[in-house]
Amino acid sequence: MTAPVQSSFVAADAQAIAGLGGRVAVFLDEEGRLDPAARRLDARARGLLRRVATSGAFARLKPGEGLTLAFPSGLAAEALLAVKLPRKATPAQARKAGATIAGFNAEAPLSVVAGRAPQLAEIALGLTLRAYEFREFRTPEKDWRAPNDAVTFHVRDPGAAAAAWAPREAVAEGVLLTRDLVNLPANVLTTIAFAERLEALRDLGVEVEVLDEAAIRALGMRALLGVSQGSESPPRVVAMRWNGGDDAAPLALVGKGVVFDTGGISIKPAAGMEDMTMDMGGAGVVAGVMHAIAARGARANVVGLVGLVENMPDGKAQRPGDVVRSMKGDTIEVINTDAEGRLVLADVLWYAQERFAPRAIIDLATLTGACVIALGHEMAGVFASDDVLANQFLAAAAEEEEGAWRLPLAASYDRQIKSRVADVANTGGRPAGSVTAARFLRRFVRDEVPWIHLDIAGVASLSRDTISGRRAPPAGVCARSTG
Repeated sequence: MTAPVQSSFVAADAQAIAGLGGRVAVFLDEEGRLDPAARRLDARARGLLRRVATSGAFARLKPGEGLTLAFPSGLAAEALLAVKLPRKATPAQARKAGATIAGFNAEAPLSVVAGRAPQLAEIALGLTLRAYEFREFRTPEKDWRAPNDAVTFHVRDPGAAAAAWAPREAVAEGVLLTRDLVNLPANVLTTIAFAERLEALRDLGVEVEVLDEAAIRALGMRALLGVSQGSESPPRVVAMRWNGGDDAAPLALVGKGVVFDTGGISIKPAAGMEDMTMDMGGAGVVAGVMHAIAARGARANVVGLVGLVENMPDGKAQRPGDVVRSMKGDTIEVINTDAEGRLVLADVLWYAQERFAPRAIIDLATLTGACVIALGHEMAGVFASDDVLANQFLAAAAEEEEGAWRLPLAASYDRQIKSRVADVANTGGRPAGSVTAARFLRRFVRDEVPWIHLDIAGVASLSRDTISGRRAPPAGVCARSTG
């Protein structure tokens, strides 16, 4: 996993702060006021921060944004960053401030004069996420200098700050794990290599079980096996269990793990196909969540399951028109081999219920281009069988300012996936493609089990910079994926 920036917390000593070298970030509230530590810094800089606070440039800043001041007079620092942060900052504003500081980071030592800054753990989270850069396969350029990989926060109460940061640091590690998995190319992150990386979660106390092809076949997961039969990379199903609560039934997280998706016999256009390494994004998220849960010792029972396959157009590959029988027992007519993710999920969803009897299920998948057309790259599509669970999830997403939008799941859409020769067809064509995909999955979740399906095709990887610095395919690439 890419190593996160290391955050440490020390007591804010006015004398030491005044002599800081390297790069220094400091906070001003919306009215330009400074806390005692920042005032000491300002005194050494001959009132520079007070002048910034009264400037039009500072007034135009949004919360979390900052102004960079190079080689400030009276200070040893090579640069000073003045960040606007309201006294009652929201978590999102604090994360944006952290991201701004990450953008200010260079090879010189970085210090953050935080004092009594609000939402300190969220500031550190934003900094850590924005500092992420995937460079595993890039040869360093001659003039490239690695950015500073540590930051020191000068705070009023180092112990309290470190305690608040610990659970958020676990979340940051989980996010970075997911990003690494999504960024890895398919010749490196094979199904076998993916399963091996998940086995490393045992070091955090997660129970990990890997089902090989023989075990998958014995369970009757013929829908999943049909997807993988054209690939030299054998299928795997990985179950990760964290027992941190009482004896209650676990929450199940299920992820689509297509490590590369050519579309199979229903092959995708060549342009943009290289981005289909991200088609395992759902499984990557499940892996990151399980890491975060275990690293912070969550008092909860959670099981994460992923189906790992590769969809290739070999002579043994599944054909349009083939009929396969799922683990549940339903027969499926394969209309389009590029609608493969739902076949994988169908069997893993059923296995989750048979094996773990979960109290609820959330599945995640880069499933349909139709969801990208509907919601773009701003929102994940949310389909839910249970209003209570849906409302809880949407409230949590809103609190974190993660885009999520609930879409219909009406039974009337089932007519589109009726099959002439089998119990169900694996696609209903272009109209309401994300809805019919969700209705297909609905067949494989028992009525009494609350369930959410998250179509993350549009948000798993973004091309533009965001507060978390994600990367996405060119416009239209995901739209050609039918999942």
